[in-house]
Amino acid sequence: MLVVVPAWNERESVAAVTAEVFELLPSADVLVVDDGSTDDTSEVAERAGARVCRLPFNLGVGGAMRAGYRYALREGYDVVVQVDADGQHDASYIPLLLAALDSVDVVVGARFAGEGSYDAAGPRRWAMRLLAAGLSLVARQPLSDVTSGFRAVNRRGIRLFATHYPSEYLGDTVESLVIALRTGCRVAQVPVSMRPRSTGQASQNTVRASLYLSRAVVALALALVRRWPTGHMAVAQEVT
Repeated sequence: MLVVVPAWNERESVAAVTAEVFELLPSADVLVVDDGSTDDTSEVAERAGARVCRLPFNLGVGGAMRAGYRYALREGYDVVVQVDADGQHDASYIPLLLAALDSVDVVVGARFAGEGSYDAAGPRRWAMRLLAAGLSLVARQPLSDVTSGFRAVNRRGIRLFATHYPSEYLGDTVESLVIALRTGCRVAQVPVSMRPRSTGQASQNTVRASLYLSRAVVALALALVRRWPTGHMAVAQEVT
């Protein structure tokens, strides 16, 4: 199993995140994808025992995760778990994500499914609800938190995302689920509790939250109308 940690200027928290994964899952490998950081995130991660992939430019979470999936495919991993570098994702829930992979291809750790007290307000929460409603229709099952980055995928998902993982804004969450569903992958969620950021501050304010709402609608619409390879055509592609 490979735990991929996309990180941009997260020197203050990446070591603790890496240590927690090793403590709870000693057999796991950790890959920190340094997404063009201007601080010493890479060096801190290496000292903590993680493998590090350095990107020369900041590509965003989507670009960082695609690099992680390509690494996982090349190295022959059967499972990838995405964990954020800011400390919000509780690694003690990873076994629950892995257990759910017994019957599906992609598992989302959902914040709004009855576990914990995480909440969002205003336009950001409206956007989350709108996106969840849209994706639930596509999935033909309830999905309450389609913007969560706490996820696990099996070998089929790795092969798909190594080639088709989107890098656009919101693509790493919303569009990736659309791609999975449109190509025949099975998707499920498990309730998880999220923690506050261990360092730094969230980037959302009133103006940005409003922009988030409008961009979310556009992202979902584009994801639904784009054409994707279907069925086995999508998951059969390997990255060389």
